[in-house]
Amino acid sequence: MKKYEEWMNGKIYLCPEEEPRFVQGRAERKDLIFDFNNTKPSKLNFDLIRPIFASVGKNAYIEPPFHANCGGMFTHIGDDFYANFGLILVDDGPIYIGNNVLFGPNVMITTTGHPVEPTLRKKLYQYSEPVTIKDNVWIGGDVVILPGVTIGENSVIGAHSTVSKDIPANCIAMGNPCKVIREIEEKDKEFYFRDKRFPEDIAKEIE
Repeated sequence: MKKYEEWMNGKIYLCPEEEPRFVQGRAERKDLIFDFNNTKPSKLNFDLIRPIFASVGKNAYIEPPFHANCGGMFTHIGDDFYANFGLILVDDGPIYIGNNVLFGPNVMITTTGHPVEPTLRKKLYQYSEPVTIKDNVWIGGDVVILPGVTIGENSVIGAHSTVSKDIPANCIAMGNPCKVIREIEEKDKEFYFRDKRFPEDIAKEIE
């Protein structure tokens, strides 16, 4: 029990494989992920996703295939979540995903790392820190999100970025390491891509 509590509280640990609830829960959920990834497209639905994760809101959907180190047992997903194919969750620690979050293809979230010191790394010591993605965030394709990161509401993370530090709300960030490029502005209500303006009928839907 002590190892499990340390594992969930950000302390360095050896993965507690002997913890029964971890071993059984991970195995059951990995079986569910296998079944999901091998389901015919015509049979895929929201009900197949719900039992995989710690909690799931309404209208969540993930394109197969996806993979989760602990089978999604520590991952919480909000309403109207969509992930394109190739999602990878290194979910030894908690992952919190808000409402109306979009993931491009091949996004990886990792809550876990190893010490730089080689002796302890050789013995497979590790640590886990939660990752939090707030409401209305769009994560571009091939983004990597590292342990302990929080991404604020409404922000956009550009493709191929590596997010190693917190990103504030209402901004566009990109790069390796990921950095804020600019805030989301009024002009973003006028243009949807480069110099392309929203058609009038769609512009009326902007709040």
